[in-house]
Amino acid sequence: MPTKPVLIIGAGVVGLTLAHGLMKAGIPFEIYERDEHITARGQGWAITLHWVLPFLKKLLSQDTLQGVDSVQVDPDVGLHGDGNFIFINLETLEPKFRIPPNERRRVNREKLRNVLLQEVSGRVHWGKRLTAVEENDDGVVAVFEDGTRAEGAVLVGAEGSNSRTRKFLAPETYRNTQLPVRFIGSAVDFTPEEVKPLRQVDPLLFQGCHPVSGNFLWVSMLETPAVNGTKDTDHERYRVQINISWPVKTPHDEVKPASEDRLTDMKRRAEEFHPVLRNAVHAIPEGSEILEIVLQDWPCLDWDNHGGRITLMGDAAHAMTMYRGEAANHGILDAYRLWETLDGIYNKGGDLKAGIDGYEAELRERTSTAVLLSRQACLDAHDWAGLNENSAVLKRRAIRGA
Repeated sequence: MPTKPVLIIGAGVVGLTLAHGLMKAGIPFEIYERDEHITARGQGWAITLHWVLPFLKKLLSQDTLQGVDSVQVDPDVGLHGDGNFIFINLETLEPKFRIPPNERRRVNREKLRNVLLQEVSGRVHWGKRLTAVEENDDGVVAVFEDGTRAEGAVLVGAEGSNSRTRKFLAPETYRNTQLPVRFIGSAVDFTPEEVKPLRQVDPLLFQGCHPVSGNFLWVSMLETPAVNGTKDTDHERYRVQINISWPVKTPHDEVKPASEDRLTDMKRRAEEFHPVLRNAVHAIPEGSEILEIVLQDWPCLDWDNHGGRITLMGDAAHAMTMYRGEAANHGILDAYRLWETLDGIYNKGGDLKAGIDGYEAELRERTSTAVLLSRQACLDAHDWAGLNENSAVLKRRAIRGA
């Protein structure tokens, strides 16, 4: 049985989730993160945890699970299970499809990462950018940009869609595929009066397409007054994520380099929206940071795991777009499956190669399809006329809206 630690490359949500499982199982591990500190880069906006929740509950302690509940964008909605996932006509505000409510946690991604970090922070090594992976007689050696090295029995690449571990394992096929759709967005503070018409559509999030232009809108709550401490004050505010995406048809459709030009483009595209939606986009203040999310994927192609010593999980293994809202759920399930596998290897004498091969077989069967469904969902979301219950953006979850 191995005695050296598991080396986790990447201290994101998926890497930290695996660390919690390993800690429960008494398996030694160390985490290596390229950033100098957790605040070095923003960690996206919000994510929805839904079908993965039963697995997550097995990985985390009760204290950490309570922490996950505390970083919901709107704990009241999470507590009562209110709200649907609605796909609307951006011109009329009418729902075309309605996905019924189920158990879910819509959480602030950056706050979730902080919660997951608390119990394992002593095992995180900051400022460690992976440059190479070497093998020795009884394991692997991670080599970092600062010249340091770390020895382990197994190395797990969990450093996101531009994974250096993936590049090492699949040097010919590691590159992502960029989709012909561009996506930009921002976070904006609204008063209760300003946000009310948006929350009347859905209190957590909704999306929709314009039937003529194909422009797509995604609106999500990030913080409510109860979360950000402004409740019952004269300065109550909601923080809202507003994103727009569109198909690339001409060079003019490419994302502009300057943030102010991106904001102008968002407001121009919103001119055709229903007044409630147009007003929300036009309310984004001048000078706001408008971020681009590059829509790219990688459908879990084959790689050489070097006898089971090196593997991948999360976006490193299966980068996908957000149009089906499943990426984080698949990543956390990866962590659960790999935790089960490593428990069998470290604590029950299982064979390393056979165990990791089995983990990767399940991973690849599950996520290669998921990546391609998310790719198709990205395209479907901009094609109003073609949308139906079998569209990838809605498949297996939707019922027709009222």
